[in-house]
Amino acid sequence: MKVKYFILLLLFGAVSIGSAQSKKIDFTEYNLNNGLHVILRQDTSTPIVAVSVLYHVGSKNEQPNRTGFAHFFEHLMFEGSTNIKRGEFMKIVQNNGGELNANTTQDRTYYYDILPSNQLELGLWLESERMFHLKIDSIGVETQRKVVKEEKKQRLDNQPYGTVLQETFKHAYKVHPYRWVPIGSAQYIDKATLKEFRDFYKEFYVPNNAVLTIVGDINIAQTKKWVKKYFETIPRGTEKIYRPSVVEPPQTAEVVDTVYDNIQLPLVLFAYHIPKENSNDTYALDMLTTLLSRGKSSRMYKSLVDEQQVALQAGAFPMSLEDPGLFLTFAVANAGKTGAELEEAMNAQINLVINNEISNKEFEKLQNQQESSFVNSNSTDAGVAASLSNYYVFYHNTNLINTVLNKYKAVTKEDIQRVAKKYLTKQNRVVLYYLPKSAKK
Repeated sequence: MKVKYFILLLLFGAVSIGSAQSKKIDFTEYNLNNGLHVILRQDTSTPIVAVSVLYHVGSKNEQPNRTGFAHFFEHLMFEGSTNIKRGEFMKIVQNNGGELNANTTQDRTYYYDILPSNQLELGLWLESERMFHLKIDSIGVETQRKVVKEEKKQRLDNQPYGTVLQETFKHAYKVHPYRWVPIGSAQYIDKATLKEFRDFYKEFYVPNNAVLTIVGDINIAQTKKWVKKYFETIPRGTEKIYRPSVVEPPQTAEVVDTVYDNIQLPLVLFAYHIPKENSNDTYALDMLTTLLSRGKSSRMYKSLVDEQQVALQAGAFPMSLEDPGLFLTFAVANAGKTGAELEEAMNAQINLVINNEISNKEFEKLQNQQESSFVNSNSTDAGVAASLSNYYVFYHNTNLINTVLNKYKAVTKEDIQRVAKKYLTKQNRVVLYYLPKSAKK
């Protein structure tokens, strides 16, 4: 669900880098009797509050013949409830000076409202309505069927390179539900019945599968009273929550394929299998990403774009997930350059980091960039709320928000080279060529 922001600095607040580095992020966490986990963080620097709910359900919790359900609910949860008229949810937040949004991944669906702090109770009531009284009827379902299908057309089907992640995951996974992406298939959404949508809601959108995180200008004691008032009476879910147990077998040979798309310039993508996000190797892989692709001074951009001029854009990013994910590197060809030239240049950068230890100067820069990235991601109430929720659910350690920088500081130059050698191998990767349709013979 995409909503434009109209409140900027005041809405999200501002924390100086110096203070974010030196101050511990204090928080309170506890469980309600119905299984809802609650995380509270008081920050009185600005008169705003972020109210978020993370539901531990994403596209990997779907069935192969009903993909797209979690993303569908990202939209449906704005339809209204027993006590909120259809189409009024957004208006209520916006008319009270706030903003809201939601997003879906393979592993979770995340909703948040950012409000003036004197509207905290309103935000809690709204989220409790979604959790317990969501309106799932034929009008709302049919409305969102059209919305989701149109979104897929606009964002994937009709966008240059729009299907690249869909094709990447389809080629990289054969048995694990990561083989489909969150937006799912329009045909399965069309086939799904009203009962199926209601059953999905009853199974996953329940307090014992959710984390309520509140960060901002709050009074902890009063907030606890409101949380109890609006959430404690919501019954625990009675359905067994589906968690896929299937393990993707190791890839033993390079997978290469070509996708012909409505594009002008070739794109080449490498996708390497990496461990789950709470693995210790994640920190070294993050720093490897920074080395290869963060900013115009990064290795891939400097070499492929500036020096060789073989690419218009080049980069790398890890898709770190609850189960083993992917490390992606890509490049878009410069005019007159071929996919083969891109692949050669990309391989050279991968081999360079595998075969050579990085310099002390480059390593120091990496450490500074990683610290800056962490500080920036937690410089707002919304950012802190997202981090606390994520660390609790996927790392089982909410306090990681205060110790994760130590994890990055513990990464050595040798670790970065080690993970490159371990994971960035040809037999462990998918290579996708995106070529213009005119190149198809």
